[in-house]
Amino acid sequence: MNILDRFAAVVGPANLLTGDASGPWRRDWTGKYAGTPLAVARPAGTAEVSALLAIAHETGTPVVPTAGLTGLVGGAQPDGALVVSVDRMTAIREIRPSGRLAVVEAGVVLTALHEAAAAHDLIFPLTFGARGSARIGGVLATNAGGSNVLRYGNTRDLCLGLEVVLADGRVMNLMSELHKDNAGLNLRHLMIGSEGTLGVITAAVLKLWPRPRAYATAMVAVPSLSVALDLLNRVQDATGGAVEAFEYMPQSYLDLYLQHFPEARPPFAEAHQANILIEIGMIAPRDATPGPDGRVPATALLEDILGAMLEEGLLLDAVIAQSEAQRAEMWTRRERAGEVTFLKKPIVDTDIAVPLEAVEPFLARMGAELQAIDPGAADMCVAHLGDGNIHYNAYPTRDDPVLLDLIREKTEEVVQDLGGSFSAEHGIGMAKLSSMRRRKDPVALEAMRAVKRALDPKGILNPGKVYPD
Repeated sequence: MNILDRFAAVVGPANLLTGDASGPWRRDWTGKYAGTPLAVARPAGTAEVSALLAIAHETGTPVVPTAGLTGLVGGAQPDGALVVSVDRMTAIREIRPSGRLAVVEAGVVLTALHEAAAAHDLIFPLTFGARGSARIGGVLATNAGGSNVLRYGNTRDLCLGLEVVLADGRVMNLMSELHKDNAGLNLRHLMIGSEGTLGVITAAVLKLWPRPRAYATAMVAVPSLSVALDLLNRVQDATGGAVEAFEYMPQSYLDLYLQHFPEARPPFAEAHQANILIEIGMIAPRDATPGPDGRVPATALLEDILGAMLEEGLLLDAVIAQSEAQRAEMWTRRERAGEVTFLKKPIVDTDIAVPLEAVEPFLARMGAELQAIDPGAADMCVAHLGDGNIHYNAYPTRDDPVLLDLIREKTEEVVQDLGGSFSAEHGIGMAKLSSMRRRKDPVALEAMRAVKRALDPKGILNPGKVYPD
């Protein structure tokens, strides 16, 4: 048997795709990172993943694990590798309301988990624009973030246990339901965010939360981001930390959004340079029960805070959603950022994090640095302002690889000066290999390589990603 026959014997001939049938796996969502895989295997469960990896390890065949292919950094570039897709592993094995946890396979689409949790009046709080196609294995492999990190944390904070197939096919059972387990190294945390370079995640135990009984959502125009942080702190203090999202959209982003979606409406009658989407989620029944005046307490509380700040002259404008349709409109404006970002080319897209008070200085300094490097270049961003994560994008005047890398390097320099990180939530993949080489502490990088060598001595798992040469 040749190697493709051996793989086909594991998953069945219908689930080993080659040639044109492998087309959907040849490129990621951006279209920038493309390649021709050796084949695409679609296993039905952990046992088949284990058998595939055992064969790959024996033969030295590179393996690229894939989930929903919604990544932005080339983490699933497949050239010459066996692609192991978890898209058939879609079982939600259990929703346990009393323990507030879900046991799921790696191919479960994020929206499907949202719906399953909602049937029990619970939520899995991870959310972002690609939730309708992103899969659990991918969000765990990249330690995905999204809009609710401010309240619930990154994916790593939402996971209690994992099942992982190692490079040689052995299955590592970390499917704990414990909130405390101090028995040695936390291998679960090591696997989350490793981008398929240390093992293939096949199942997980995930935390669920009570569904907020009332949301209050608003668009707010502020004169500066320092005032925005004052707003955030006031609402957090008043609600006991119930702010679920605090998103920044400058006018430069809204202009592009309205150009691309002409049917959409601007958030305010007048344009403002700094616009914030804020949402609070209240769990207690008292916060969702209308009072004698007919106002829902959660909405009334946000109205009162915004009204007071308007009277103080701190805010320029504010609009509070009065219906679920208006709330959805506000969120659509933010969640289409991925589409809007890549409308213009060439682009230097970054995903950086800085301390909260450094967001405004970063944008001011980077704008000036960009003009010094490339006069006439444009920039645009959106940000998860509540956790300091900025999706900063530069649009150079010409498609020159040297210029593009110079802009990226300058962005890294400014971020480092401000005590930040060049990678916040999208992962490393191939896109940030040069950044890793330039900015990652060399001792830390060698420690990462040592872990990689120990768990994947033949280097077959997702080669060419995360670890720069």
